Amino acid sequence: MTQRITVVPASGRTVPDPEAGDLLPAEGREVRFNAWWQRRHNDGDITLKTEQPTTQAVQA
Repeated sequence: MTQRITVVPASGRTVPDPEAGDLLPAEGREVRFNAWWQRRHNDGDITLKTEQPTTQAVQA
């Protein structure tokens, strides 16, 4: 199984998405993690969007 990540373009950057054939939207997109996205991350072109854990009140 291939890992999927959500990537968002860094501020002021436009980043092509080779699989979709267009530019990465400002709100980000889920993509298949591969060397292309790793290079974009290493170059500072994208940031990884992380899920924010939800906090739930524990009822005693």
